[in-house]
Amino acid sequence: MADVQILTEADLRTLVPLDLEALDCVESAFVALAGGDVVMPPILRLDIAEANGEVDVKTAYVPGLDSFAIKMSPGFFDNPRLGLASTNGLMVVLSAKTGLLEALLLDNGYLTDVRTAAAGAVAAKHLSRVDSESVAIIGAGMQAKLQLEALALVRPIKKAVIWARDRNKAEDLARHASQTLKIAALVASSPEAAVRGADVIVTTTPATAPLVMADWIEPGQHLTAMGSDAEHKNEIDPALVKKADVYIADRLSQTRLLGELHHAIATGHVDDDAVFSELGEVIAGTGAGRTDPNQITFVDLTGTGVQDTAIATLARTRAQTSGAGTLIQT
Repeated sequence: MADVQILTEADLRTLVPLDLEALDCVESAFVALAGGDVVMPPILRLDIAEANGEVDVKTAYVPGLDSFAIKMSPGFFDNPRLGLASTNGLMVVLSAKTGLLEALLLDNGYLTDVRTAAAGAVAAKHLSRVDSESVAIIGAGMQAKLQLEALALVRPIKKAVIWARDRNKAEDLARHASQTLKIAALVASSPEAAVRGADVIVTTTPATAPLVMADWIEPGQHLTAMGSDAEHKNEIDPALVKKADVYIADRLSQTRLLGELHHAIATGHVDDDAVFSELGEVIAGTGAGRTDPNQITFVDLTGTGVQDTAIATLARTRAQTSGAGTLIQT
């Protein structure tokens, strides 16, 4: 018999807030990935077109960690019409020594939200100009909110400009930025109006056609694209991969298949065997990042299993220390 720890979303929200330690956890995961010893299989993906739904399964084993996580992440994008969240999910934590089940993290997608936001902040920390004060947020869902909060932990953000298809949601996010984060915020009339003049641009949508065009991007700007985590998704004009002075992937083999890079290859802007640095390499100093304040930098984040194992390990370690959750015997 073995004890299995059950942690609910409420437990996990208390244990793992979006803070600097969460960012450090994800940053370390990218460095481990760049080291070459992490075992991370391709994403398992299931599409349920009739319900505008998808399910991704991600995992990774990090040598040196006693456990690893397998994350199941559904996204059903018509759910808001039913009064339901569009994303949910859970993580299963297993022993890296015996394979035995150690914990169930019933987070409803919360840990994915945190590790995704942390990745965006890590990208901006290492690729945007250190004096970046303004941000354009394309999208106004939960991830847009968290991206803004995370970015404010690593850059002195004073102004946010938000655009979303649903103007009411954009206005809600602008109010949150103003009232909670004390950031001057306004809603833009178009994506172009939002990105013009911004130091940092973050896209957080499930778009299937570009929302941000290469011609709009100016010297010195940094862009992080979060939404292209499937072959059919595309937020950024493929020409930007070629125009950018520095393009960085979270995992190059993955962005070639389903990231913004995938679309740049498909449209002939980039050769299919072109080599680019990964975020972990930039963090570790083995890959080239921004070297000049006038460079355009572009980070393509598709989400990696190593982030899930890292954030799940952090959650479980804190739960064991605090005695949170419920233990059951199997």
